Amino acid sequence: MRLGGTVCCDHPAEWEDKLVQSGFRAITAPFNCETPREETERLLRIVEKHDAAIAEVGVWRNPFDPVTGPASLDYAVHQLQLADEFSIPCCVNIAGTESPFGWDAADPGNFSEAMYRRLVSSIREIIDRANPKKAFYCLEPMPWMIPDSPEVYLQLMQDVDRKQFAVHMDFVNMINCPRRFLDAESFIEECFSKLGPYIKSTHLKDSRMDPMQLTTVLNECSPGEGSLDFVRVLKIIDRYLPADAPVLLEHMTTFEEYRRAYDYVAGKAAEAGVCI
Repeated sequence: MRLGGTVCCDHPAEWEDKLVQSGFRAITAPFNCETPREETERLLRIVEKHDAAIAEVGVWRNPFDPVTGPASLDYAVHQLQLADEFSIPCCVNIAGTESPFGWDAADPGNFSEAMYRRLVSSIREIIDRANPKKAFYCLEPMPWMIPDSPEVYLQLMQDVDRKQFAVHMDFVNMINCPRRFLDAESFIEECFSKLGPYIKSTHLKDSRMDPMQLTTVLNECSPGEGSLDFVRVLKIIDRYLPADAPVLLEHMTTFEEYRRAYDYVAGKAAEAGVCI
């Protein structure tokens, strides 16, 4: 697998040095559809020079916000076109919400039939308008949004019925109850066994639960700071995905945090006999 993450750097002139120091073989796109063309091409040359791969282009905007929704949907179209132009396999967003509390907030309406129909329609519109040939539009699973299980993801793919709609894997986001947490590795195996052929990018992090706190509180955390058995997890990923599949660490805020997480996972990969 190509293990990597986001290259954190406050100074653009130092970005290439940070990429080299990170050891990452896969990264999130360091540009978007609004980046000046010459800057995008400069970054692409650096990535190619160091044999890294850009695994995904992020959208991270809410197409169902009553004010900004239309602009967010347009942005998703442009980001998918960008990914397609540069053969970046995954353009990823979350489903979105009508909640007034945030672009990624939990809300009862997130699981309504009306929202499901809106979601299917929005995904079709984004793909049809962008008309990609190489890139795929994907949704990151969320604990309180569709898709929140491998079965729901498969059903959504069937209902969207677009060849360029595929899977972004974030199994920790679907570990959203004690039953899944307490048998996490079996659930992760289920995720990859059902969705493996459609996965274009994978996020890697850890999960922890306080076994004595009521009611249930689950938190994501950096690899090694939770309860997942990363030797087993990495063997599962290696079994179901191609050898060059991108696997991205996420949600660290500094270069040093990413470096520690990378070193931890690399060590577990060596234990597991998994090549990174």
